[in-house]
Amino acid sequence: MPYVSINPFTESVTAEFAEHSAADIETALSTAHALFNSDWSKGPIEPRLAVLTRMGDLLEQRAGALAEAMALEMGKPLAQAKGEVAICAGIARYYAQNAAAFLAPKPSDTAIGDAWVQHHPIGVLMAIEPWNFPFYQLIRVVAPAIAVGNPVLMKHAEIVPNCAAIFADLVADAGAPEGACINLYLSIEQAAVLIADERVQGVALTGSERAGSAVAANASQHLKKSTLELGGSDMFAVLDDADIERAARIGAMARLANAGQVCTGAKRFILHRSIADVFLRQFRTYFEGATLGDPLDAATTMGPLCSQRAVEGLEEQVARAVANGAKILVGGKRPDRTGFFFEPTILTDVTPENPVFYEEFFGPVAQVFIVENDEELVALANDSRFGLGGAIFSQDIERATQLASRVETGMVFVNMATSSQPELPFGGIKRSGFGRELGDLGIMEFVNRKLVVVPKGMRPS
Repeated sequence: MPYVSINPFTESVTAEFAEHSAADIETALSTAHALFNSDWSKGPIEPRLAVLTRMGDLLEQRAGALAEAMALEMGKPLAQAKGEVAICAGIARYYAQNAAAFLAPKPSDTAIGDAWVQHHPIGVLMAIEPWNFPFYQLIRVVAPAIAVGNPVLMKHAEIVPNCAAIFADLVADAGAPEGACINLYLSIEQAAVLIADERVQGVALTGSERAGSAVAANASQHLKKSTLELGGSDMFAVLDDADIERAARIGAMARLANAGQVCTGAKRFILHRSIADVFLRQFRTYFEGATLGDPLDAATTMGPLCSQRAVEGLEEQVARAVANGAKILVGGKRPDRTGFFFEPTILTDVTPENPVFYEEFFGPVAQVFIVENDEELVALANDSRFGLGGAIFSQDIERATQLASRVETGMVFVNMATSSQPELPFGGIKRSGFGRELGDLGIMEFVNRKLVVVPKGMRPS
């Protein structure tokens, strides 16, 4: 099946890319494995860090073209797309500036002599990535891999093949040798065969629970390390002492950015009863005021969803919610226009008996829940299969941080939306996956932390 690029605003096919053959895949894997066994991977780090510095420069220089590519292929509004490119440049530069320190030998205390931990590459990695952040998802894996010396084979989502090719070209243009980052158009079956190959030593996946379960099972069966960043149903808690106007404005942005197609997007809005009515009046105003349109138009604040399948799935999910007792406060349907759009939607009265209660809405749909106190808030926040991110709004920072420590999730942000920064480890628990990307923790996921010990008195001074 070919990889197809469809403009989600016009619904027109713009390009098709054939899947790579078995011979193509073997050539790519052989090239990457040979690079791993070369001085590029196992020698001094400086040439690899120079590539990352150059990647940061190229990302900034090509920001306009990269943003347009995302707008045309998955519907991201230009301003948001340029923001994605900016954080990508930041990630490249972060590892260029900090990886040498992260990977330097670390002494280890022992009574038997001198000991230290060295950090080495482990081999070829596979990166299986989604479409919603076409460049950011890739660079989270590729930048630390380049720093460490692990070559990467990329399998990007089938609906963003042009973005995948553009990213691979950018890495090559930054001076990376052949094999450092190879884009492959693979079927699911081909990807499974690659994971099983002994030359592949790790897999990083961002995607659905179903994909994560299959990839992790395949990787573990063949004794390979994997990291998974899967779905999320992040809570956005607004306490009775919060700045309501600010919480409503940030909450609407956190739900509608990228047309709601964000793993860490705010999805379950948990409100203290005393402020619920005021919050919802302002929150609804932001939803009703969203400007749906061409992602290339600067006036557009929310673009289309990524595909026809995404719209149909969201329609069905909202219909099931309503059929089981949920109420629509605003939105709730696909507008009558060309493009894969869905109206910004607010659902209330979603009970635990509703089949959608434990599901992720991957689109511009907010669920609203009312609680009486902080204890109910924590219980509801933790009543989820997911545990990726979350936000708590309160003017009492001590109260908010104490609640944050009780929420079962990988990340909590106080008085701001869940965010991503190069220096902050990113990842979750429960069905949101395992492992971390970014920061000092992320670079260590696919590293051989090798212990070296010399008996007491035998190491040269």
